[in-house]
Amino acid sequence: MHMGDEEQQIKNYWEGYVNWRNRAAVKGLHGGMLAASFVLGVEVMENLAYLANASNLVLYLSKFMHFSPSTSANIVTNFMGTAFLLALLGGFLSDAFFSTYLIYLISAAVELAGLSILTVQARAPSLKPAWCVLTDANGACQEANGGKAAILFMGLYLVALGVGGIKGSLPPHGAEQFDETTPQGRKQRSAFFNYYVFCLSCGALIAVTFVVWIEDNKGWQWGFGISALAILISIPIFLLGSTTYRIKIPSGSPITTIFKVLIATACNSFTSRSHRNSTIISLATSPPSITTDSSNNEGGSGIAQDQKGNVPNTSRSKCLNFLHRAVTNKPLHPALECTITQVEEVKIVLKILPIFASTIMLNCCLAQLSTFSVQQAATMNTQLGSLRIPPASLPIFPVVFIIILAPFYNHIIIPFARKVNKTEMGITHLQRIGTGLVLSIIAMAVAALVEIKRKGVAAQYGLLNSAQPLPLTFLWIAFQYLFLGSADLFTLAGMMEFFFTEAPLSMRSLATALAWASLAMGYYLSSVLVSTVNRVTGNSQHQPWLFGSNLNHCHLERFYWLMCVLSGLNFLHYLLWASRYKYRPMRPDN
Repeated sequence: MHMGDEEQQIKNYWEGYVNWRNRAAVKGLHGGMLAASFVLGVEVMENLAYLANASNLVLYLSKFMHFSPSTSANIVTNFMGTAFLLALLGGFLSDAFFSTYLIYLISAAVELAGLSILTVQARAPSLKPAWCVLTDANGACQEANGGKAAILFMGLYLVALGVGGIKGSLPPHGAEQFDETTPQGRKQRSAFFNYYVFCLSCGALIAVTFVVWIEDNKGWQWGFGISALAILISIPIFLLGSTTYRIKIPSGSPITTIFKVLIATACNSFTSRSHRNSTIISLATSPPSITTDSSNNEGGSGIAQDQKGNVPNTSRSKCLNFLHRAVTNKPLHPALECTITQVEEVKIVLKILPIFASTIMLNCCLAQLSTFSVQQAATMNTQLGSLRIPPASLPIFPVVFIIILAPFYNHIIIPFARKVNKTEMGITHLQRIGTGLVLSIIAMAVAALVEIKRKGVAAQYGLLNSAQPLPLTFLWIAFQYLFLGSADLFTLAGMMEFFFTEAPLSMRSLATALAWASLAMGYYLSSVLVSTVNRVTGNSQHQPWLFGSNLNHCHLERFYWLMCVLSGLNFLHYLLWASRYKYRPMRPDN
């Protein structure tokens, strides 16, 4: 390609971005690490506000709202799953109608409103059930109902809506600050995703230590109030970076494009193939002039585009070529008229979906951190010197490990891998995700072995039927936490960067939100697996593996081995798709 053509493509690429005043973004003036640093600061406050409540919410619901343990657990699961799934809505709105800049501000305001409602309810006795004065026929405390329950759920789901919008807009907003037409910009963007997970963990560390202690000892009105204050502070922090941001211009609904191409393909599949437009077929197999770098076919760019900044025909998946039928005949309706660019965009999205599906099992393993792992630790000796560690604070182990590992990975492992592999990225996105999947398999095996040891100690000391803490330190549980924490670092950052860089420019926010949707589906899958295992293993002669209030009578180790096997099979499924995946071409160095 001539230098003039390359310069024109870079110019067209920058024309897709504006500043906060909706004027053209200027290279060298807008974007960069300074702009992204504001996003990282906001993420600390945002995750502090979210996780401070989510990690301890089950206690508030059972103790103060008088819901049963099972109902409280279901409310928390539904709340967390909904929040992460709504990230897809935040990403969709960012791509289609608004910008990541506006969606963040709107979502932060919505979350602040929800937290304010919860703070007021926690503070006002009249908005909560009476303290075990009103009872039902069984003598249990009257759970929140009527207007009190309505206030609770309105607050919770406003928070979920706000969290979803922030999760769907903040990571892509930060990633958009880097100029991917340069190698340095691509490296900085990769570092951004590493430090995004680092900052997310910093917020989580404060949440599961300081804020959880405040909630348990000073009252939930203070806990909700601190979360509301954190979100309130995050808004001016975000606004301080306004003059440095570059903001992607929304380009229409990506969902509409996907459905239009699929419907047009289906309709044209039933029409005669004898009148195909040979010119269109030629375009489908010979795309507009683009720049590629076949010698460096790894993740990290995803920006090869036609001269309008759109995606040309770069897909190498022959199995998806049937989608070109969408443009081979005159559409049955003008609304179904498609372009080659739209077809290629849909092909790219369909290519990344198997990778997305392969990460759900990993997040199902991560869900055990807040369920059975906590219950295991609760039966063990949680003393650490003179300090007693509450089981709800056990996520501190993976959080601290991520805080230590993220800078080490970014400044030691990646530079070393670049020298060894002689590639720009060092470790590709799919290699990083695969590493996380392997670590999750190891984590489940370790968890099973620890549970065998825990039950062995209980049997040795005759405590199988006792609620007395076992003479076994809870630090044994830390091993599975460390492996799962490492898996989370590798996979979450790898997924977000992979989906962002591989997705078409018009769908990046929505694609990045798939990382959070995978987390939500992992939580839901965990619930389904537990119910299925209990149903299959329970009969008239045997108790279900995971049934009963005494963990010593359960067969949790068998469940962990099952998770290990399923994770291994999932990894093989991942290898099948990852080995066939072809990254989008990378623009040559300027």
